[in-house]
Amino acid sequence: MNTPVMIRHHTSYRYDRPVFLGPQTIRLRPPARTCNTVLAYALSIGPGESQITWHQDLYANTVAKATFQDRVSHFDIEVRMTVDLTPYNPLIAPRYPTEEVSPFYREEIEDKSILEAFLNEEFSSSGETDLDRLVWLNRRIAAALRYQPRMEPGIWTPAETLSRQTGSCRDSGWLLVAFARHLGFAARFVSGYLIQSSSQENAPHGLICDLHAWAEILLPQHGWLGFDTTSGLITAQNHIPLAVSATPEDAAPVSGLLDHCQARFDVLMEAQHLHEVAKT
Repeated sequence: MNTPVMIRHHTSYRYDRPVFLGPQTIRLRPPARTCNTVLAYALSIGPGESQITWHQDLYANTVAKATFQDRVSHFDIEVRMTVDLTPYNPLIAPRYPTEEVSPFYREEIEDKSILEAFLNEEFSSSGETDLDRLVWLNRRIAAALRYQPRMEPGIWTPAETLSRQTGSCRDSGWLLVAFARHLGFAARFVSGYLIQSSSQENAPHGLICDLHAWAEILLPQHGWLGFDTTSGLITAQNHIPLAVSATPEDAAPVSGLLDHCQARFDVLMEAQHLHEVAKT
C-alpha cells in the first residue's frame, strides 16, 4: 500500500541591504537512487529574475544552481514534493555503489586516540558480524551524546563533539563517519528530511518534517546502510536523503558566496498525508 506524503519546505533569507549573491548551490532534491519514490517535485526561488540550472555533482546528487543578475535584498527557496513513505526493510534492499568509493575511506582526524578511548577496545567484541558491531556503535554514540539543535552553520570536529558530550545531528553523524573510517569502512555524510508522527500542537497534520543528518556505511551484504546517531536506529522510509558526500560541507542544503551583510534566516517545514490534502 502506498503512503504518499506531501512536503513543503520554505527557506527565507532577508538582507539589511541589497547584496550581490554568487551562484547558490541547492541540494534539496532526492537523488534517483533513493528507496523512496518521488511522485512529484517542484523547486522555486526568488526573486523571480533568478535562473536555475540542474546537474549531478561528484557524488551523483541532483543539484540546482541559482544565479542572479543584479543585487537582491532577499533570497527565497521553496520545495514542494510528494514522496512515497511505504515501509521497506533496509537490510534486504541492497544499494550497491556505482560511484568511486575511495573518497569515503579518507580519514579526517589526526589524533586517533580520542576514538580509541571511546571505543575502549569493545567494538570487536560487541557483535558477531560487522552489522552487529556497527549497530552497537551507533547506539553507543546516541546514548553517550545529548542531542543539541544548532542553527549556526558549521560542523564540530569529532574531538569537540566527544569532549562536549553533546551535538546536533550533523555533529554526531560526522562523528560516526570518523569512527567508521577509522575502523576500515567506507562511510559518507548524509543530509535529508526526517518525517515523524506527532500529536504536538505544532504538527496540525500529525506529521513533523525536519532537516536532518546521518551517516551511511558501506557493507558488502547490504550496500550503503544509514545509521541515525540521534535515535540510534538504522534509517528507513522516514529518512529521505537529499545529498551524500565525503565531507559535510559538500552536502549542505544551500551553499554559496554573498556580500558581507546582516542576514535574517527563517524556515518553514510541514508534511501532510496526501489523502488529507485531497479533503481540503
